[in-house]
Amino acid sequence: MGRSGVRATAGFGARTDLKPVLMQDLANPVPDARAMALIEGSPIAHTVSNPHLPDNPLVAVNDAFVRLTGYPREEIIGRNCRFLAGADTETRLSDTIRAGIHERRPVLVEILNYKKDGTPFRNAVLVAPLFETEREGDLRYFVGSQVELPEDAPGPGLARRVRASEAVRSLSRRQFEVLSLVAKGLRNKQIAYELGLAEKTVKMHRGLTMEKLGVRTSADMIRLAVEAGI
Repeated sequence: MGRSGVRATAGFGARTDLKPVLMQDLANPVPDARAMALIEGSPIAHTVSNPHLPDNPLVAVNDAFVRLTGYPREEIIGRNCRFLAGADTETRLSDTIRAGIHERRPVLVEILNYKKDGTPFRNAVLVAPLFETEREGDLRYFVGSQVELPEDAPGPGLARRVRASEAVRSLSRRQFEVLSLVAKGLRNKQIAYELGLAEKTVKMHRGLTMEKLGVRTSADMIRLAVEAGI
């Protein structure tokens, strides 16, 4: 059982026979600078988990995630994201996230989670894979993001998807292609290979795309793409 009698749910893409991973047990508790750059400075709550460590623990979170959940970093790093689940968390939606992780594809669900003080909140959760730059197809991290949805707003998920779709329609064909590949977890070098472009050109298109979409980080870019149905 979890806190206050709340049952614990199986972690996403995790082994359930392991104890929670402590920070000192992590082989590499902090992602590299490029992974950190995905989430730092974003107003949206973001996380990075490492699927190569037991239980797919979180290895980085930004300040927005700390503010959203009420958990300090020392109670987050090294734990699987299941700690946000509670008694009324929808098992079928947890299974949807777990399937996306297993299949290494982006997944977006609106699920009931709980803050540190026990307050429930409707959470629009995105989880997307991030692959190695040097070796195409090698999974490196999972990037997650969380948006608290107001309970009294009619169809908040639909509203976000409509706004995202409208933003994506403003992109050029090349910018849309770049966005689509970013949403699949590819890095600039891989995108350059897929599109037959120089990596420098991909970086230019990526920067222009982020500017046109009005996003600050690559994690925000991935979230908007998935919300738009890409």
